[in-house]
Amino acid sequence: MRLMVDRDVLADAVGWVARALPARPPSPVLAGVHITATTAGAGLVRLTSFNYEVSAKAEAAADVSQGGEILVSGRLLAEIAKYLPAKPVSIVLEASKIVLTCGSSVFTLPTMPLEDYPPPPALPNPAGTVNATSFANAVAQVSIAATRDETLPLLTGVRLEIQGDHLILLATDRYRLAIRELEWHPTSPDASRVALVKARTLSDVSKSFGATEDVQISLGVPDVSDIIGFAADGRETTSLLIDGDYPQVRSLFPDSFEVSATMDSTELIEAVRRVSLVNERKSPVQIVLSPGQATLNSGAGDEAQASDVIEATLDGPETAVAFNPQYLLDGLTALGTPEVRLSMNTTTKPVLFQGEIDGQIVADYKYLLVPIRFGV
Repeated sequence: MRLMVDRDVLADAVGWVARALPARPPSPVLAGVHITATTAGAGLVRLTSFNYEVSAKAEAAADVSQGGEILVSGRLLAEIAKYLPAKPVSIVLEASKIVLTCGSSVFTLPTMPLEDYPPPPALPNPAGTVNATSFANAVAQVSIAATRDETLPLLTGVRLEIQGDHLILLATDRYRLAIRELEWHPTSPDASRVALVKARTLSDVSKSFGATEDVQISLGVPDVSDIIGFAADGRETTSLLIDGDYPQVRSLFPDSFEVSATMDSTELIEAVRRVSLVNERKSPVQIVLSPGQATLNSGAGDEAQASDVIEATLDGPETAVAFNPQYLLDGLTALGTPEVRLSMNTTTKPVLFQGEIDGQIVADYKYLLVPIRFGV
């Protein structure tokens, strides 16, 4: 193998595939990045990583004078590529080592046994495309509600539902539920599919596509393939789907509410942050709703206490409700709207948070949060 590639192109490609490298690989070769160079066309270099759960692939143009394939330590290559000077990079295979040269910098890296490296899965059939920015925003809004508790594998995922030209994402950790709906472009107008993807993987992938315009989502045949794929601009990634029956959570959304209140989002976020400064062990923040205002309280008994008051528009009787402050802040931040509407029935039933713009509810994102007892 002998090739020349732009330094920024190499760093970007290596950084993309390095995401799939396991921190503690079950096999040493899974810590490697597979590099294939071909002289076909104008010259192409392909980098691949695979950990049996997630794969990543990136292709880039390169000046290839001699094709070939190698396997080298992925994390080491990623670190080297990150700090190379802004000059062309030469990669040459010499016996069982590669010599990487960039300007005056020279690195010699041992290769790993290619015969032990497992072949990554192929990208499934395309299901449709979605705007990359909209998709990344939707994933960020929903993934906050997925649990990080690996003993509940189903709840570590984000459920993707394809219903024609609508793509719906939802997640829950039993204490909160987030759901976001957005438009996309399916390959079939009557498409109907469901997939459960690990939230951490989906979040990494959606953010990594950066300024890409559209992302292609691919899904295998139901009950045959357990792979989902994402692709854009010469980069691909696949992930195993989470297997199991996701809980029926849509019934948690009430058809009507007895109480609703509207507040300025920034004022509410800042007030929650202030009063929660005195909290210990994630103590709740209470919101007392009354005509014209919302009073926030934190702390009880002999503990430090804090209170704050902001303006609020109340529709319904006076009431009080309390929340885990971090869960509350997660939802308020995810809304990203000037105003927030809080809707509820009783102080023990889940409370719905939705964004408002100029008095109109933003219906495509809902955040449902279970209240907790205050002062206990």
